[in-house]
Amino acid sequence: MSETSNLVKKVVILINQNKQKAKEFALEVRQTLNNRSIEVTKIVGVDSLEELKLEDDVDLAICLGGDGTVLSCSRLLHSYSIPMLAVNLGTFGFITEVCKEEWVEAFDAYIKNKAKVSRRLMVKVSVIRDSKRVFVAHGLNEMTIAASGISKMVSLDLFINGTNAGSLRSDGMIVATPTGSTGYSLASGGPILDVALDALIVNPICPFTLSNRPLVVKGDDVVKIKVRDGQRTQISLTVDGQLFFPLEELDYVEVEKSYSKALIIMSPQRNYYEVIRDKLNWSGGMDA
Repeated sequence: MSETSNLVKKVVILINQNKQKAKEFALEVRQTLNNRSIEVTKIVGVDSLEELKLEDDVDLAICLGGDGTVLSCSRLLHSYSIPMLAVNLGTFGFITEVCKEEWVEAFDAYIKNKAKVSRRLMVKVSVIRDSKRVFVAHGLNEMTIAASGISKMVSLDLFINGTNAGSLRSDGMIVATPTGSTGYSLASGGPILDVALDALIVNPICPFTLSNRPLVVKGDDVVKIKVRDGQRTQISLTVDGQLFFPLEELDYVEVEKSYSKALIIMSPQRNYYEVIRDKLNWSGGMDA
């Protein structure tokens, strides 16, 4: 057998099925892999999946779409511990560093052990109601608690490892991973973290008191948020902006590091800081 076949024998292709070009490009990818005697076990649209069933001997997932597709893929693949080659069918994103024209080069670099695999921290989010877990999900970017109504504040109690870290009124709360630090948390005034860090960002959204600031905690810390009674609006929980769950007064939302990580093959063309520089237009100088 060839070296390629020994390293990668079976591949699953996951796509954003709402993008026609993703469906078309998936067929091209499958043909290229088949020409190398690599089996594509299935091509799956991730948009409507709640669970993904894979054979135990799948070696690699190729995700075609954008950052949102990768968020879905990471959630579906988190229990399989197989690497993802995330290909952005536009240019490149914060997570999908590899663009369409580069996928073969990135694939070859991976099978030759010349491409690094970034091990991204994920969070496990649970809702505890009347001492029972009524919702559990995993996320790569963040979990958000916010009012369902327009321009409504919510009242929350924050606990870190069981210690009451304060009560706050705000538009909501974000708990973000290092990968999610360039998403909603950044737009809400949070810091940018290196994706290799083992840490979480606890970030209040537009707090009523300016002394409530973003907090970076250890990855092993457990963040728990209580929805106080007497709310003036409906409150909802979202995970990665894709999963939604309505909250009730006196619910506890528990956020902790997931037992598994998202394994993302890094681009041989650019690193994380180059991606940040280009996406955020850090041109430098007086005109920045």
